[in-house]
Amino acid sequence: MYNLSPALAADWRRWLEQVIVRLQAQASGRFEPVEIDVARESDLESFWASDRLLLSQTCGYPLTHALADRVQVVATPVFDAEGCEGADYRSVLVVRDDDPADTLAALRGRRAAINGEDSNSGFNVFRHVVAPLAIDGRFFSTVTTTRSHRASMEAVRNDVADIAAIDCVTYAFARDVLPDLTRGLRIIGHTVATPGLPLITSKQMSPDAVERLHKALDASLDEDRALVQRLKIRSFVRLSLVDYDTITRIEREAAQRGYSQLA
Repeated sequence: MYNLSPALAADWRRWLEQVIVRLQAQASGRFEPVEIDVARESDLESFWASDRLLLSQTCGYPLTHALADRVQVVATPVFDAEGCEGADYRSVLVVRDDDPADTLAALRGRRAAINGEDSNSGFNVFRHVVAPLAIDGRFFSTVTTTRSHRASMEAVRNDVADIAAIDCVTYAFARDVLPDLTRGLRIIGHTVATPGLPLITSKQMSPDAVERLHKALDASLDEDRALVQRLKIRSFVRLSLVDYDTITRIEREAAQRGYSQLA
């Protein structure tokens, strides 16, 4: 979920390979050979819900909606990024660096960018923070869907949109690998905190197999410290599906204010 550059994608793949090696060493041949795959966006829901899924990361919004009762939460990474508090994270509200607006209220009637309506960080928490300011269900003049946080940042930077909500972990990675992009942006606020992006596995995985996944994840933290630091992973915590109820609660709160759509 955080592949902002080819180098980062390679690091995540290297980390997954180390997790798999640890897992297979524990399993003593009880796991089939594991293939690392990257699903197309159009196939993500079926990919995540597959009975053969060993380990993947998803967003909390699909977890509590399309994937509800279809997968198991294995663990949630604790990231070393500004805006993270333990396993919780926030989104940063970004505008162009030369935009005079310094509060969300000052963006009334302007243009917003979202990565997708199935995103917690780019849509759900954004809607929640805008809801108290909306009048008759409206706040922005237009809302553009970009399909990725990177594209949302580029839309703001290139004056296609005026504001976007960006996952604070994504933004921390962008500062590392896309400095020219983030130098053109400015943070004017933060959203409410919600549980971070969970690592999930198939509903068919046994409790013993899930426990082996926990051990493999924890062991990966000491496998290559430089790699883990580049990926900003501090640790993993075990959250339950109930912990993710925050995501549906803030969705309800926005709806109760008559703001079920970001508009």
